[in-house]
Amino acid sequence: MTTHVTPSPVGITPYQAANPLVECSQLSRTFGTGHDAVHAVRAVDCVIRVGARVAITGPSGSGKSTLLHLMAGLEHPTGGSITWPGLGDGPVGHPQLLGMVFQGPSLLPALDVVENVALPRILAGQSDAHARAEATAALDRLGLSQLQAKLPEELSGGQAQRVAIARVLAGRPALILADEPTGQLDSTTGAKVIEVLLEVAAEVGAALVISTHDPEVAARFELEWSMRDGNLLLTNPKNVQP
Repeated sequence: MTTHVTPSPVGITPYQAANPLVECSQLSRTFGTGHDAVHAVRAVDCVIRVGARVAITGPSGSGKSTLLHLMAGLEHPTGGSITWPGLGDGPVGHPQLLGMVFQGPSLLPALDVVENVALPRILAGQSDAHARAEATAALDRLGLSQLQAKLPEELSGGQAQRVAIARVLAGRPALILADEPTGQLDSTTGAKVIEVLLEVAAEVGAALVISTHDPEVAARFELEWSMRDGNLLLTNPKNVQP
């Protein structure tokens, strides 16, 4: 009998493919204490696996952003635990394995576009020349070559988000987290940004997790998880719209 082995996605090591990228167990995050305490995330259990496509939906203040920030290592839990089995030591030990796209402006205003895209690679220890070459290649793949010398203030909202995605692409991460990436964009530009995110994730073999309040965006993803008052409701896979 012949055994068929499914190859790991592009950019994913055998170690990462054999382990979930993120595991949350009774994960909680509370801000403040006593009567003023805000329970942003309440006892969440979830797993992000290699190649996953997850949309986390829910109204403003439901805990979507806080959960993503916990997954990115930007926030520390006040209860439960979070581990990154497929990312080695996690985002602190291996920051290049995780890319984050924020809702608001995330480009440094004093740096031009190519410098913004190259900066995380430089901080990860690459030479300026190598980082700049990877940044240029990422911008080329997203059709942004003409913007390389522009400053962030010269970009539209959609262009700035695509540059932020190029910055993620340059690192070829195993996991991409996007916090309301279309929240400040019109519907047409937002749809293009989601298309680019899905294409980038497929190209580098990354799992993609986004938070969104837009049902049309969520419909593009295999899994939709809903948050209400810090509680996470997991759903089964669904048929994804083309």
